[in-house]
Amino acid sequence: MTIFNQDLDDENRTPQAWITFREKLKEFDAFLFVTPEYNRSVPPVLKNAIDVGSRPYGKNLWNAKPGAVISVSPGRLGGFGANHHLRQSLVFLNVPTMQQPEGYIGEVDKAIDANGNFDERTITFLEGFMREFAVWVATNSTK
Repeated sequence: MTIFNQDLDDENRTPQAWITFREKLKEFDAFLFVTPEYNRSVPPVLKNAIDVGSRPYGKNLWNAKPGAVISVSPGRLGGFGANHHLRQSLVFLNVPTMQQPEGYIGEVDKAIDANGNFDERTITFLEGFMREFAVWVATNSTK
């Protein structure tokens, strides 16, 4: 996807990838953001997607749709910085974001085996998280 540049929308040169992405976002009732942490923030590709989905001005496709955040990191803090940095953007975009349980998966490299499967502790956490997210969506959905 092309790096977001407001000029492209303003000059009616909107890339097809943005148009397709925006159309897809309209179909969803809620969003689960799962992100690694890069330098105490989210990866540029996630920030770019958020920006593309929130523009042009007045057409924020994230607006009022419930969300939740899970962050991962090889460190013990589980992507705490990325999680909270993303939440700052979601507040501005009017995404009602689930507060509890918080979703941090620290030492993610130890939580996944060589075949890509999560350990039992992480599975149990994710199952509980998803149950709570389903309740959050049902409670906060505008549909």
